[in-house]
Amino acid sequence: MVEKVPVTVGGYEALNEELKDLKSVQRPDVIRAIAEAREHGDLSENAEYHAAREKQSFIEGRIKELEGLISRADVIDPAKMSGDSIKFGATINLVDEDTDEEKTYQIVGEPEANIETGKLNIKSPLARALIGKEEGDSVEVMTPGGGKSYEILSVIYK
Repeated sequence: MVEKVPVTVGGYEALNEELKDLKSVQRPDVIRAIAEAREHGDLSENAEYHAAREKQSFIEGRIKELEGLISRADVIDPAKMSGDSIKFGATINLVDEDTDEEKTYQIVGEPEANIETGKLNIKSPLARALIGKEEGDSVEVMTPGGGKSYEILSVIYK
């Protein structure tokens, strides 16, 4: 049985957009670059040719990866969810109990996770600690930098 990959609606759309760009823009561009480089003669010493072939290899690998992710995607729409407890797709406002620094994260699937944009991987220690908790709860999390305590300020599904 194939393991489903949870993704939000926005994450699914982003994966499809990247796949479309790779297939319709980047793949044809690199094919043209390879053809041009071939016209320059001796391929063994042609850096342009080797760079274009390397880029083609990366593009083809990423296309296969994206097609696999999209085929296994379990698309979840957080806007259709509600409740007080934290589940996949929730947007959570937290405060670090040591520094009083407030942070906002949305729990998302692995393919769309990006901590810099507040997209927290469902498999991360913080997300696993938050699942099932509610507004007002405190959470202890072991991170690579040591233990952290957070208080959950709000849970929103949007």
